[in-house]
Amino acid sequence: MSFFIKLNNILTSYDKKFLFYLFIFTVVIAAVETVGVSIIMPFLSVANDFTLIDTNKYYNYFYQLFAFQDHKSYVIIFGIAILIFYLLRTVLNSIYVYTIMYFINSRYDLIVNRLFKKYLSLPYKSFITHNTSSLTKVIINEAANVTELFWFLLILISELLVFIFIYVVLMYINYKVTIGISVLIVFVGFFIKLVISKRMKFYGEEREQYQKVFYELLNRNFQNIKMLKLHFDQSVYSNFAFSSKMFVKTKILSSTLQQLPRYIFELMGFSLVVLIVLYYLLSDHSNYNDLFSIVSVFILGLYRILPSITRIFLSYNTILYQYKSLDIIYQDLNLECEDLGTQELKFQNEIKLENISFAYGKCDVFKDISLSIKKNEKIAFVGESGSGKSTLVDIIMGLHMIDAGNIMIDHNKLTYFNLASWRKHFGYIPQNIYLFDGTVAQNVAFNLNIDEEKVVEALKQAKIWDFLVTKEGLDTMVGESGVMLSGGQKQRIAIARALYQNPDIIVLDEATSALDEETERQIMEEIYSIAEDKTLIIIAHKLSTIQKCEKIYMMKDGKLTNV
Repeated sequence: MSFFIKLNNILTSYDKKFLFYLFIFTVVIAAVETVGVSIIMPFLSVANDFTLIDTNKYYNYFYQLFAFQDHKSYVIIFGIAILIFYLLRTVLNSIYVYTIMYFINSRYDLIVNRLFKKYLSLPYKSFITHNTSSLTKVIINEAANVTELFWFLLILISELLVFIFIYVVLMYINYKVTIGISVLIVFVGFFIKLVISKRMKFYGEEREQYQKVFYELLNRNFQNIKMLKLHFDQSVYSNFAFSSKMFVKTKILSSTLQQLPRYIFELMGFSLVVLIVLYYLLSDHSNYNDLFSIVSVFILGLYRILPSITRIFLSYNTILYQYKSLDIIYQDLNLECEDLGTQELKFQNEIKLENISFAYGKCDVFKDISLSIKKNEKIAFVGESGSGKSTLVDIIMGLHMIDAGNIMIDHNKLTYFNLASWRKHFGYIPQNIYLFDGTVAQNVAFNLNIDEEKVVEALKQAKIWDFLVTKEGLDTMVGESGVMLSGGQKQRIAIARALYQNPDIIVLDEATSALDEETERQIMEEIYSIAEDKTLIIIAHKLSTIQKCEKIYMMKDGKLTNV
């Protein structure tokens, strides 16, 4: 799919309208820049030779129009007008740069928010197939690269217009010399595209790959610091150093290549000035004033046009370098998301699974499973790791959608229309508890608004409020991953988080497996007490944690049996 089709997909209708007006603004800026280059030579000519005011019809027209009394005042006013023009040019260019910066940075804000929303809206089955460090990299780096790509695209268009306008002026002055210059520019441009631009795209793809490994290694080692300390190996350093070195290498090479067109065109520019002078000398022109005027115009034209050409190639090469980022953003923004409705779904009597089947890809997890869970019932699922018990509970919670069969909630079928409402019935306590570096209140409420009364009530139910009162209460800091709390305290914070919204179904996913027997026993007694008037679903390995359950199901070989 082409570059512009992908851009069109990423941009909103507002963006496209904004870009249209920005393009018109760019045309105005290009025209102003062209006038800025062209206007200085007439002023120098008339300042050097007052007789031109009488002999040149254009100079004379303005002289008569404003009824000047003498030539000197005419030149003075001409000079002041040029100064005012350059002042307005500066103001206009400043506004233009601000407008571009506003567009680019606001697009970054829009893109990262769209990506964040997209990732959180992915089906759970799809989300768990993605590496979270890669998703982080896309939001932080690739989105920034795409907005930088917008910048260079706008610069390319702007400089291209400036080039065209000035080129037309130079053609008007002397088309033979201009055509000669054009041939040389095309030749050099072809060389740059063939040699430099091709390498820039290659280094852009290399950069993305090594940066991806860079992020994955950071995430992997920071998240497993204990294992790293216990079983340290020098390869940790060497692997990270290699990915970092290669990432930096691609940056060095691409940055160097970005600057080469500038030096090549500067060489060409100085050579052209000498060649133009030699051309006029060899043509045996007797009027050296005429030679000076024409050469001066071409010098000024090249002075403005060569930087434009340099920026055109710089922008083009940078776009090629960042093209991989555009591919990634385009691909991720078009990932298929959940489209959930707002239909309410109440739970008053029974959850019923009717001949449900589920598979990951072509691998069946289970087939034709039927199950009934009464409201306020306490049930448990046991089985070997990988048997599918956690997947079955994920399906009950509405995280996975089944491939076949039906899930009935009080005779209402679970569908995408009522799935969002159904998920709110659950309080979930996972095996691996994630507490972020914040206060207890922030961790209990998680992404929801903090209602201090509800937080305190949940902490009291979880039997940890008395401990927190001896600290900073709701403002007690937990540290990254709950490092400032014991295992049992972290578990109680997780229980409080699950209870914060007062769910009518509580799910424990091997939540106490990492605790010692006494702490596990205390917490399980508290959970059974809390869940007295709630439905309780437990995934467990230890039978000691599920003795008070009314039903225990064994998952084995894709089959569910009542123990």
